[in-house]
Order: sequence, then C-alpha cells, then structure tokens
Amino acid sequence: MRLIRICSCSRFLAVTLLGLAGLTLSACGGGGDNLAPQSKAFTADGGVSSFYRWDGAVPTTPGVLLQQEALAAAQVLPNAAQGIRILYSSTDGDDGKTAIYVSGDLQLPKGAPPAGGWPLIAWAHGTVGVADVCAPSWTLRDARDIAYLDAWLAQGYAVVSTDYQGLGTPGLHPYLHARPEAYSVLDSIRAVTKAFPQLSSSVVIVGQSQGAQGAIATAAYAPSYAPDIKLLGTVATGVPYQLQSVLAYLNALTAQVPTSGFTSVLSTLEAYAWLGYATAERVVPNFLLSDHLTAKGKAFYSVAATQCLGPIEDYITQNKLVTADVFNGDVTAWATQTLQSANYPTVKFAAPIFVGTGTLDTDIPTVVQYQFAKDACSAGSTVEQHYYVGQHHDGAELASLVDSKPFVQKLFGGQPITSNCAALTPPP
Repeated sequence: MRLIRICSCSRFLAVTLLGLAGLTLSACGGGGDNLAPQSKAFTADGGVSSFYRWDGAVPTTPGVLLQQEALAAAQVLPNAAQGIRILYSSTDGDDGKTAIYVSGDLQLPKGAPPAGGWPLIAWAHGTVGVADVCAPSWTLRDARDIAYLDAWLAQGYAVVSTDYQGLGTPGLHPYLHARPEAYSVLDSIRAVTKAFPQLSSSVVIVGQSQGAQGAIATAAYAPSYAPDIKLLGTVATGVPYQLQSVLAYLNALTAQVPTSGFTSVLSTLEAYAWLGYATAERVVPNFLLSDHLTAKGKAFYSVAATQCLGPIEDYITQNKLVTADVFNGDVTAWATQTLQSANYPTVKFAAPIFVGTGTLDTDIPTVVQYQFAKDACSAGSTVEQHYYVGQHHDGAELASLVDSKPFVQKLFGGQPITSNCAALTPPP
C-alpha cells in the first residue's frame, strides 16, 4: 500500500465537460462484469491483495458481509479504536440486476458503544482514480479526509466507507454513475449493521464532491432500493448538479488554452476527463475504449489502468496530452450517452438534506450548487443550505462542520430540521 494524491472529484465533473465542450457536447449526465464488452474492456484491475476477490458464489441478497480483516495500523483513523476492511454483496448499479461484490472499510469509535449501538455515518468518498490500487480501503486517505472523518468519530459515530463498485474489486469502476454509487453506499450500510451488533440501525449519509454526488444519489435511491435502511438525512458539500449548465464556463476555459499554453491545471482536467471517458464501456453497447485511441492514447491507456491521480497528472504534463491527442475522433455521441448516468433520479428527498458551498468554489460553480438546493426546495425537500465565505471547493468540507455537526446531532437525536428554503439566496 502507498499514499496516493487524492483530488476532489468535482474537478472531474468540470473537466469531463471541459474536454467535451471543445467537441460541442451539449448534454450532461453499465453493465455488470458479465456484459459482452467487458472481456476486452478497460477494467483497471489488479495490484491489490486476494482479499478483494471473492471466489465463492455471490449472494443474490445485497448487503451481506462476505469477509472482513483488520486494516493496517496506518489506515486506522486517529479517533478510531478499530479499523476493519470489508467485502460485501451488492447489485450492479448500471444494469440494476447483476449480483456483484464491493469493498470498503468500517471505523469504530473509542470507548463503549451507547445503548442501542454507535450511530452510523456512511461516507461517500471523492475521486481517487479508477485503478483498483486507488481504493480508499487499500491505500491511505489524504489529510483533509482524515481530519473530516476523525471529527465524526470524535462525536461518537462509527464510519462506514464504501470503495464504490469496481474500485478494488473486479470490473471497471463506473465513475460518476449515480446509481452504482448509491447502491454501493446503501449495501455497505446493510452489511455492517447486520454483522456488527455494536452499531445502531440509524444512519446519516455524508459526502464531498464526487462523494456529494454519491451521497445525494444515495438519498434519492434509498426509498426504492433499500427501504429497510433507517436513513435520517444527508450531508453534502460541493454538490454536482446539472452538468450541462457548466458548459459555458468550460467553453470559456477551453478558449483560453491556445494563449495560455499547456498548464498544470490542464493536466489535472485531462486526467479527470479520462476517467469519465473510460466508463463509456459500461453503458454504450459494444463499445471498446481501445477502438477510439490514438497511438498516444494507447500508451496512456496502461498508465490510467494502473495509477492514481498524481501519476496520471504527471504523465499528462510530461507528454503535454490533450483530448485530441488521445482520441482518434469526435467523442460527442458516446460521451453524451455515458454522462446521462450522472443524473439524479429525483430531487424530492424523503429525509433532510444539508448543502454546504464554498463561495469561491469554481470546480462546481456556486450557482450550480445553489440551483440544486433551489430545485430540491421546490420539489418539497427539507433543505438546510449554507455558504462558506472565502472557501474553495476543498475547503468547504472542513468549514462546514460548524453547521453540519449540529445538523447531524439533531437527526440522531430525533429533533426536527428547520428548512431554510424560504431564505435561500443566490451565492454572494
């Protein structure tokens, strides 16, 4: 295991569209391991221990704990008494029916559990890459997420974290696909609450960036997919929404490239774009990414399949790769189809939603996050929305704790959440 550089995922949300914007994409946002294209597909498998491969029959019942083992000491969060790697059954979120298995980890607080068990936080993580070695349960988290999750442990909450479908386990991670993210989160909750009696049945979903998308998707899919879960509410910071609305912003960035030259910002954007393009194999019938690559793209193929964000960005910088260098034609049609998988099925949520936005967030522009809160309010959801002045995309996560902690305390305490929809205003 090794420390990887973890970047927040919604830069990718912007970047995927950035690469596509230059190719006139105008819309935003499969299949299980048994789908036909998968035999030759880009899977990014390998590099992890045998724990991540289950050789037995996969239960048709989702949310069954298959196996567990202790995490390495360096992976146990400072405020945790114990860290446990888990493997559990789930459902392929792209086809909605294939039984699969997913990995993750559980961190238990110090001390004795309260009556009724430790209240549970289900964490949806941000972008790490698509290679198995990038799975958070295999590598080390970054300092920001350690501090954030440690804050929840300090409150006396256990934290379960999914790696998401295909990260660590066989098959390609369907990056930014809403339903696979939701199913992975929901089944991690089922698995640990059934297997660990020291846990409460009550849970709050928490996520940042790609994880915010995963958290919101989880809240949207929970009533239909997992009505057995006692989901009290959701906390999301840096919320992706209506990706097509970011296109004007991205077109402006694209137009600046000829004069600004190749920059480190561009290398990051191209890295995130690759992750989105790769997932086309999951939703576009008979699609193989390798058929659409140039010679430079084929060389880059193996890098993205085995490395995480830091090395991928470094490779792009060294070779000054842009989208046109990697792909041999217009990506508009298949990328458009792929990005539809990013959409939420609804913005009417059964439980309260906390939305935190940094006023300087340009990864997911603040107006986009405002629009999500506004639409959720209009749909009849209970929304508590906050701006964090002077905070960029990453900074909103820790800054939001001043408000999200009492929000979560109210949820677990059975107190009502007062929506501030009536006072909702556009970002300053």
